Amino acid sequence: MTTTSHNVLPEELEDLVALFDVRGTDEPTPDAEREEALAAPRFGTVFTDHMARVSWRQEDGWLDRRVEKYGPLQLDPATAVLHYAQEIFEGMKAYKHADGSVWTFRPEANADRFARSAHRLALPALTVDDFIGSIAALVRTDRAWVPGGEDSSLYLRPFMFASEPFLGVRPAAEVEYLCIASPVGPYFAGGVKPVSIWVSQDYHRAGPGGTGNAKCGGNYAASLLPQTEAQQNGCDQVCFLDASTNSYLEELGGMNIFVVMDDGTVHTPELTGSILEGITRKSILQLVADRGHEVVERRISLAEIEAGLAGGSVREMFACGTAAVVTPVGRLASSNFDHTVADGEPGELTMAIRSELTDIQYGRARDRHGWMRRLA
Repeated sequence: MTTTSHNVLPEELEDLVALFDVRGTDEPTPDAEREEALAAPRFGTVFTDHMARVSWRQEDGWLDRRVEKYGPLQLDPATAVLHYAQEIFEGMKAYKHADGSVWTFRPEANADRFARSAHRLALPALTVDDFIGSIAALVRTDRAWVPGGEDSSLYLRPFMFASEPFLGVRPAAEVEYLCIASPVGPYFAGGVKPVSIWVSQDYHRAGPGGTGNAKCGGNYAASLLPQTEAQQNGCDQVCFLDASTNSYLEELGGMNIFVVMDDGTVHTPELTGSILEGITRKSILQLVADRGHEVVERRISLAEIEAGLAGGSVREMFACGTAAVVTPVGRLASSNFDHTVADGEPGELTMAIRSELTDIQYGRARDRHGWMRRLA
């Protein structure tokens, strides 16, 4: 499926937000309690007072756009998603700039990927306008929840699931879309530290023709056991190999991977259909090219990386995603090898790209590619 996105202009955004009926909570979080939560936010544990929501019925399409009180969902025991995992989600952030305005990063790209994921899971596509309108409406309603601390942000989780109560293997005729928000602090609270990666030899995240390039919960469920295996072996994250040959790097449980060679070239696994097309990955490819580095998207064998780490031709490795932005890799291990990446410390290019990207997101650097969108 191909999608054709458009940039939502500031004057258009007002019209999109106006489509959402704001039904404010009758129990807002007290200011003191909210400020306490914002003082030291932990990822995905505290949520704002409201959530955006749109319903879909096969006979009516999308309807009832609203922002309502955050709270539990009432589901029938036969609700389709509980039995057939027909659901998708996205991960984004809202950033408070120095002047108090609130922005997000490349939302049209998230909206396009959300539509592609929906197509793969036989769910209805939400338009770019509704996707961005829902996010802006929620952020404006809960603007007081956007933290202002250094490298803090409001994490946004748009998601869609099959809500029809029925047992039967077919696409659902009723669907709910929601967006919730959670204030988060810096991913590396004590400063950026290299992570250790366990290469799984026995498990795969996705296979050819599967759902690997869709952002759906089943892919993450499949990563939980190998992630546990990684932790049992003293590593922070798991890296998956391709399911066909068990030879080529694909991605981590929730991040894309990059390799910097001693000649300055930057390599990352090509998108084969079983790898998620990360928004951060796409942005890094542009920033690396801007710096004059040759960027190579290709199949990268584990054997090549092992040899490069042992011989010194692999200079840096890093992973990337919305939550951590850019994460240096200091160690790569498996059941039959254990290599330190260079000197085990964050690489120069890794940290330069991380700094440049976060500076753009927080308004500390010029947004020369036009990636940022103001929400409030």
